[in-house]
Amino acid sequence: MPLDPIAKAIIDQMSAMNAIPLSQMSAAAYRAMNNAVPRPPSMIQLAEITDRTIPGPDGDVPVRIYKASQEPNQPCLVFFHGGGFVICGLDSHDGTCRALSKATGCTVVSVDYRLAPEHKFPAGVEDSYAATLWVAKNASALGIDANRIAVGGDSAGANFATVVALLIRERGGPKLRHQMLIYPVTDQTCSTESYDLFARDYFLTKEMMIWFRDHYLPTGHDPADPLASPLHMENLADLPPATVITAEYDPLRDEGEAYAARLKKAGVAVDMKRYDGVFHGFFSMGGVLPQADQALAFATERLRQAFKI
Repeated sequence: MPLDPIAKAIIDQMSAMNAIPLSQMSAAAYRAMNNAVPRPPSMIQLAEITDRTIPGPDGDVPVRIYKASQEPNQPCLVFFHGGGFVICGLDSHDGTCRALSKATGCTVVSVDYRLAPEHKFPAGVEDSYAATLWVAKNASALGIDANRIAVGGDSAGANFATVVALLIRERGGPKLRHQMLIYPVTDQTCSTESYDLFARDYFLTKEMMIWFRDHYLPTGHDPADPLASPLHMENLADLPPATVITAEYDPLRDEGEAYAARLKKAGVAVDMKRYDGVFHGFFSMGGVLPQADQALAFATERLRQAFKI
């Protein structure tokens, strides 16, 4: 369908900013530009929000813990933010985490993993795996039910959610109830048809994704490495049920949908939904784009079902 008129207005507004081409920017400069974008504080009030650090594989990892209530034995979503493995953090996804916690009634633990290029693959995903294990190990002290833990994220964070689920299958860890994958990065070869269809003009571009990938992966590293591109993992069986959300006008659309199809073929329960007329990043635009409100309702209902005892 045509690009939603509200979505088009948002893209036109961003294009009018005449940003310097990403290929001419350093990671530090891009982070500074991204951090300078005004983000109105979320109006969603929760019972408790706590910042702290937890032990990681190479130093402490900051996390932010969201609780919609003080009820004991809560289910938990371990959340990994998007940002191309290079930008964003706890603050950029604060509103999303508040909304997820409020709508599901679960605890959300948002993980501020190490960013590339200072910390290349697999540093960020190892932080994310360690954080998931820490949540399970400390479930009682956190008021969390260790038997009701899910992982999730958007874009690069959804890549980490998929890989954490794979690492838990291979290395051990808590039995996950669910994986919530919002327009996930699953194929860093950047070769699907949607990369050509939406290579430019729809916020996230093919050039940006290649820039992110080249900052994330060590020089010469195979982009088809299954722990960087889980679509290339030979065996996807015995993974937790998944919710996969994609956007019509998104270079990542096809790889997200291909990953959902491969999970289904491997016997994993999957609910996949494409939101038409919108672009990459729409999920965080609740109250502006109707599709964002619809996607949040879909994702949180799937989480609530997954967390049922």
